[in-house]
Amino acid sequence: MSSSKQILTALMGAAFMLCIALAGEARAQGIAIVSDAETETMLREYSDPVLRAAGIDPQAVKIHLVNDRNLNAFVAAGQQMFFHTGLITTVETPGELIGVIAHETGHMSGGHLVKRREEFEGMAMPVMASMILGVGAIAAGAGDAGMALIMGSQHLAQRSLLAFTREQEASADQAGATFLQRAGLSGQGMLDLFASMRDQELLSASRQDPYARSHPMSGERLASLESRVKESPYFDKPDPPERVHQFKMVQAKLFGFLDEPNVVFRRFPASDTSDYAHYARSVAYHRTGQLDRALTELAPVLKNQPNNPYVWEVQGQIYFESGQVEDAITSYGKAVELKPTDEQLHLGYGRALAARGDEASTRKAIEHLITASKSGNQPYAYFQLSIAYGQLNDIGMAELATAQYYDTLGRVKEAKAHAVRAQRELRQGSPEWLRAQDIAMQPMPERRG
Repeated sequence: MSSSKQILTALMGAAFMLCIALAGEARAQGIAIVSDAETETMLREYSDPVLRAAGIDPQAVKIHLVNDRNLNAFVAAGQQMFFHTGLITTVETPGELIGVIAHETGHMSGGHLVKRREEFEGMAMPVMASMILGVGAIAAGAGDAGMALIMGSQHLAQRSLLAFTREQEASADQAGATFLQRAGLSGQGMLDLFASMRDQELLSASRQDPYARSHPMSGERLASLESRVKESPYFDKPDPPERVHQFKMVQAKLFGFLDEPNVVFRRFPASDTSDYAHYARSVAYHRTGQLDRALTELAPVLKNQPNNPYVWEVQGQIYFESGQVEDAITSYGKAVELKPTDEQLHLGYGRALAARGDEASTRKAIEHLITASKSGNQPYAYFQLSIAYGQLNDIGMAELATAQYYDTLGRVKEAKAHAVRAQRELRQGSPEWLRAQDIAMQPMPERRG
């Protein structure tokens, strides 16, 4: 290899090492976040007792659903938890999902993100120093010695990082087991899932699940976890029937929306008359444009679960996306009546009301869309608000809602531009004008690199 090529290779290796420290931040960008009220409600109900047991305020933790088939979950800065749809559809019991939640709570409680960054930063300087010496040696003609320095520094850094990660994973296991016991929950599910991860290590890399590879489960680590989990007086406590039912309903819905319809029909054949099968097939028929068959499948579920707001929500979505606005309004209205605290149900109801087009319905829609946007976790609520205000020719409020929409998405430049336009239309000094001013005056984020 020529000296110039060796130097280029070395610099590429150095750039790789520098990127490691930023990987956690990059991971939270560009992922496919999706919203589903039923799934997020379940995740919140499973997470809250564990978070409280860890001394973490559940209201301070944001839960995100990621449209990804991989079995994975992770935490990110700002007390955020991310759950892949593949995790929810792959685990076999609520206890297994709660076990993952407990493990990720262990990372959050232990401040592992901060510690990992500190570890990366601590090793960055000596690694870079070795690489610079190696590049210098290559430039001076000692190519073999220079490459040895570079490769050696990378190898040591990799081993150090892997050891540090294994230590954090084991720590999160033990903390998670403690939180489950404090919350009066069994750790059986955690043990079952992590035992299957241990079995994954016996497979070839091409057949392993990504979660198993990123969370190495040695026999020693599993034995330590097993000993801790079985000490709990709640180890033999089963999942309550209502929790199992909720879990299976969520899985059925996700299968219906995410799998190809023919796959759904094979998974839930017509001979399966359970509510879960009807639920999944209803969604699959809706996705293929078969309104009558979708409603026919959903009818027995509504009959058996008349007080389940999320089944009414699905019926509202089916009607709305099929152009049946009046029926959608009725179904969404029932969902909101059954669970008036759920922002996403208000979002669906408001969107349907706005689609009716008359002034009275639009004003009622705005009331529900404002409710849907109260937490600031529903960007689409602001988007719908901008449309509704536009229908009333209230340009100032439409611009403010658009600014809030972009602000929630983190698109500061667009948010500021719409906020400035909103200020021109709103009464100076009004609460709405002040909200626009706050957005317009926020600093632009610093550019990295």
